[in-house]
Amino acid sequence: MPGNARGPQADDSRPAHVRRSKAREFYIDYLGFKIEFEARFSDNAPLFMGISRDGLVLYLSEHHGDGVPGIHVVVDMVGVDALHEELKARRYRYMNPSIQDQEWGTRELCVVDPSGNKIYFSERKQS
Repeated sequence: MPGNARGPQADDSRPAHVRRSKAREFYIDYLGFKIEFEARFSDNAPLFMGISRDGLVLYLSEHHGDGVPGIHVVVDMVGVDALHEELKARRYRYMNPSIQDQEWGTRELCVVDPSGNKIYFSERKQS
């Protein structure tokens, strides 16, 4: 993530449950992750995929029982404003997120993937 001095961290190590057809468009084309690996037991088996960006690694899965659609992940980072500008410039047709100033002292940019999983990119406000 831009300026990730503290380094990004996710609060949940369970894989996000995703639909393959839209996962690439959202995570790779829009959010700027790169594919680290894809794994299937056979050609017709569900996909398990590892993706990364700037030290953050996420695992995405189509396997039944690997998480459920609608999980909530928080990524602690520095540079939420730069990420916001980057995402706006991509002009993704399905999302136009904004930054929210939270009363608990963070600035958050929330994106929702095509399976309903929420990712909050969260930066602690400077005091």
